[in-house]
Amino acid sequence: MLSKTARPVIEATLPLIGENIQAIAERFYAHMFAAHPELHDGVFNRGHHAEGSQPKSLAGSVPVFASALVANPGRLPERLLMRIAHKHASLGIRPEQYQIVHEHLMWAVADVLGAAVTPEVALAWDEVYWLMAHALINQERGLYSARGVTAGRVWRQWRVAEKITETDDVVTFVMRRVDDRLVKTSLPGQYVTVQAPMRDGLRQPRQYSLIRADDGEHRYFAVKRVHGDGKPDGEVSNFLHDQVHPGDQLTMSVPYGDVVLDDSGRAVVFVSAGIGVAPIAGMISHLVAAGSQLPVMLLHADSGESAFPLRRQILDDLAHLPKSELHVWYENGGASTLPVTATHAGTMDLGQVKLPRGAVFYLCGPLPFLQSIRDWLLSRGVAPRNIQYEMFGPDLWQADSDV
Repeated sequence: MLSKTARPVIEATLPLIGENIQAIAERFYAHMFAAHPELHDGVFNRGHHAEGSQPKSLAGSVPVFASALVANPGRLPERLLMRIAHKHASLGIRPEQYQIVHEHLMWAVADVLGAAVTPEVALAWDEVYWLMAHALINQERGLYSARGVTAGRVWRQWRVAEKITETDDVVTFVMRRVDDRLVKTSLPGQYVTVQAPMRDGLRQPRQYSLIRADDGEHRYFAVKRVHGDGKPDGEVSNFLHDQVHPGDQLTMSVPYGDVVLDDSGRAVVFVSAGIGVAPIAGMISHLVAAGSQLPVMLLHADSGESAFPLRRQILDDLAHLPKSELHVWYENGGASTLPVTATHAGTMDLGQVKLPRGAVFYLCGPLPFLQSIRDWLLSRGVAPRNIQYEMFGPDLWQADSDV
């Protein structure tokens, strides 16, 4: 916890840090990459960096952590730390890299805030940073150990066994191991990081949800093409869609991810939009593999039936779950040719569905969608602990950081 000396300083300066976090983030990244250009290779997602979410997320997580320490002095924000640690582990982040971030982040704070960063203020924020860093290092050490790997050995080569077109802009990759080592079992809802080699020689990491239960030989993930016209925000998905074919090899991490299927035996409600159905498809596949008898409801929103990713796999899996329902909302309207429970026109309205009591909810989709659905559930009395969400990309929302 924060020392008695640091706490009042952090409370007093939190608003100032918050008001200037965008400028701090920009200065931090520019300074760090100038000194350590090697971090461009396989560590940081330059697409997220280019559109601003990566810098804001990393730099912003420190004041979010500090706010949690001030609000709850007796405990660490474990949920926030867990989410970050899983993402770090999937990238093979090493303890010594925290010193690099510290050096350049603290420089950026002083550079932006100037005289406001007195020795007392610098010491207090230094304390916050290392409380967070050591907590993450310890969690990441445990995550590596649980997978039987070290920070530098989360990677493995896989061969593309099959490439399946799901929609006009979504492709499933079926990956097969190329060696005799044991395939580490994933948990339902987890993801892998793929390192894609770019034209400039640098590797770019992207996380992709696993969409099927493990069979000991294969991994399955789906990629939606990001129409970035060759810009960094679309370079990896376009590379995978256009240049990677059956027989090619890709470098992938072992599975990580903190949003995994609850095993408490309660009814499950999945709520997704677009490619957000990917981790949910993985969870449903695990339920089928386990012979689950749980009540399962999938609520999915999309522009139309033809845009619904993984619909064939999901329908086949739901057919093996005797207490399952599928409700779809098509923004462009139109009847469904699929054997669904109900089809609705327009945007998702949970008031049109009878939700099971005592269920646990899993949400995945764009941020406005997540916010709207979570707010609706909370307003109807669903406890925050019973709502989990997955975001693709840096989590700027951090809605459950205090849960």
